[in-house]
Amino acid sequence: MRKIILCLCFAWCWVNSAWSHGIHPSAQWVILNAELVGADRTGLTALAVADGRIVALGQERDVRAWIGPNTQVIQAQGRSLIPGLIDSHMHTIRAGLTEFTEVHWSGVRRLDQALRLLQQKAQNSPPDVWIVVAGGWTPDQFEEKRSPTAAELQQAVGDRAAYVQRAYSAVLITPTGMQRLPWARHADLASRLKSETDRDGKETGWLAGDARAISDVYNLLPPPDAQAQLNGTLAWYQRLSGWGMTGIVDPGGYNLPPSAYQATQALWQQGKLPLRLRFSLSAPKAGSELTDFQQLSALMPMGWGDEWMRFNGLGENVTWGMYNNAAPSEKDKAHLEETLRWAAQRGMGVTFHWNQNETVHHLLEVIERVGQSHDLRPLRWSIAHLNNASLDNLQRMNQLGMGWLVQNATYFQRAQLLQQVGEAALTRTPPLGDAMALGLPVGLGTDAHRVMDPNPFVSLQWAIDGLSVDGKPTRQKPHLLDREQALRAYTQGSAWFSHEENERGRLAVGQRADLALLNDSYLKIETSRIHTLSADMTWVSGLLVHDATGRPSHTIKEKP
Repeated sequence: MRKIILCLCFAWCWVNSAWSHGIHPSAQWVILNAELVGADRTGLTALAVADGRIVALGQERDVRAWIGPNTQVIQAQGRSLIPGLIDSHMHTIRAGLTEFTEVHWSGVRRLDQALRLLQQKAQNSPPDVWIVVAGGWTPDQFEEKRSPTAAELQQAVGDRAAYVQRAYSAVLITPTGMQRLPWARHADLASRLKSETDRDGKETGWLAGDARAISDVYNLLPPPDAQAQLNGTLAWYQRLSGWGMTGIVDPGGYNLPPSAYQATQALWQQGKLPLRLRFSLSAPKAGSELTDFQQLSALMPMGWGDEWMRFNGLGENVTWGMYNNAAPSEKDKAHLEETLRWAAQRGMGVTFHWNQNETVHHLLEVIERVGQSHDLRPLRWSIAHLNNASLDNLQRMNQLGMGWLVQNATYFQRAQLLQQVGEAALTRTPPLGDAMALGLPVGLGTDAHRVMDPNPFVSLQWAIDGLSVDGKPTRQKPHLLDREQALRAYTQGSAWFSHEENERGRLAVGQRADLALLNDSYLKIETSRIHTLSADMTWVSGLLVHDATGRPSHTIKEKP
């Protein structure tokens, strides 16, 4: 490994030296006639890549000198070339495990179409296979503006075991499925669920509960076998590459044991990861969080891994007692403080899940106490969600050197947030303008796949126009971002949370060649159509990991 690193360093130094003396070695890739978005200057149209990094960008005449006999020359035909997208908060490790066993309703706009997908899955699967939708949708995305009924689900799948989950709030299970679930594993689970009723007081068949209860119901489903998890994880990452995603920051999450990481780690060991993954570990079980972290970090200290997969610290439920708890006890606070002091002493990153601004002071007070004896700024701790953050709390985070992970929750959850915060507060939910004015580090993401659509262009469009999935306004000026601000938060902004904003996230000489050539112009396409964008080509360190162009029609071999 040391020899490889030394060779790479020598190669990069040689390229820099050669360039400084006016000698242009051949580039691996040259992209011409592109709309470069994410560079320090506007109006640039060409870029060159060598040894995994950007070595030149400018006008076509400036970059052509890098074309050699083995250079792959791409004619972009006016399409956008952007830094590879980085989702700052996606539960991607969990999502990959069930990619092949679940039905996805992302982007489906009619309920009958959604039900037809279930019907097709049932017709094409063995009779003992569960038909599962595990989230990533909302009733508001359908023209009908409602969830499927129990009768509709039964009609779609027949006498099959089927399970449909709506975010982390409710589940609908067919009678066959109810019979097959091993309820005895959680004897108290039934008491934690409540039957939903319609406006007439009639039971709908949906079972409602809190996030932990719904998660426990899902965990009763039979998991895919190891090979299905491996294949599904690869397919999931490849799907993300198709949107131009080159990086993920995975925060861990509730009920995600260390064993869940095996499929991703296997792909990493095999050299098959098509993107960079920065992952956190959550507390496996309540009551022994610090001990568990101490044991795990002995084998996997902060920064363990390489450029493709790296341990990024603790999160989201750092301690169970302070996981989004509106009324934590002093014992809960003391346990979190002890855990955070231990993490700070070891230079660990920490990301916290917290929803309500009215109660986040409990968390901030603990962090501030730790900050009195430890400089937290180099650690880049962060809070995820907190959609209704006040200016005061954003300032407190900024003073601590923290960052804010923002997802497009209002895109799916406008109605719920309207009830929680009211119409006036919704116009600044989340207050992105306040964060930008403060200079608070902001990373955009999705919180996919259970809660939100994983498509990054859906999230980018929402950041720009503030509209929910049914076209209703949420955030208004000054909390709407322009296109370049939104892209910066989804690239360089997200890279900040893994200490890599100087390595990737911009189009600049010396940056890693993590790039996406889109299928259209990001700057010129109608705002309402940004969600339709995807990547024609995606590179990570100059390695082509996704190609939908049908080359060689878009690849032109040119003589130097």
